[in-house]
Amino acid sequence: MWNGKKVSVALPTYNEKESIRACIDQFFATGVVDEVIVCNNNATPGTSEEVAQTRAVEVFETRQGYGWSLRKAVSEATGDIIVLSEPDGSFVPTDLFKLLSYASDFDVVFGSRTNSALIWSGANMGWFLKWGNWFAAKYLEFMFNTVALTDVGCTMRLLHRRDLDRITPHFTVGTSHFGLEMMLLVIQSRARFIEIPLNYKERVGQSMVTGSFRKTLVLGLQMLFFITWSRLRAAFGRGPVFAEPR
Repeated sequence: MWNGKKVSVALPTYNEKESIRACIDQFFATGVVDEVIVCNNNATPGTSEEVAQTRAVEVFETRQGYGWSLRKAVSEATGDIIVLSEPDGSFVPTDLFKLLSYASDFDVVFGSRTNSALIWSGANMGWFLKWGNWFAAKYLEFMFNTVALTDVGCTMRLLHRRDLDRITPHFTVGTSHFGLEMMLLVIQSRARFIEIPLNYKERVGQSMVTGSFRKTLVLGLQMLFFITWSRLRAAFGRGPVFAEPR
């Protein structure tokens, strides 16, 4: 609970058997998390057994993909404040307090992994990935004239329930650029948002996307196209129409 509001954490999992239990326990250890929803996305055998040893609720999504998994997890979350993260050890659960510290002033708080002072040794944030994310974020910032952005691929973020509910009907992406789609929808819904730097550590196990240069490059180009396509749709009056905030 944070300032009288229930806090939920949504975690997708596919290849995080070795780290997921510790991640869940660390989120609950903050003392402010009321609920952790883990979406098992055809995860490694033994993952469910690890989750069962915690207070987390496990749900299942058979459609393979980062986006499908997160969409299922947030749809099952019941909190007033929903925090997205990953259970691979790359994010620090206590950074939740950084996000929450802005929750009174902003509808959405995005994290950024590109601040060099907070990138830990061994983290999967080499030159190409760091500056590729920065470039895509600046392109998005330019195209939509937003507040300062430095990362389009950071999973860890906070949304208030009312703002999540406004953008959820417009989700279309089930793959790796779902986080970008969510960011674009937040921007177009005119929610008040900010980006803040977070710790980024070495993950446990291998990433299915950013561990490969080719896959990372393809994803980056896909993101740039998606930003351009979204801006053109908005310019021609074909963008999403949002319900009025409650």
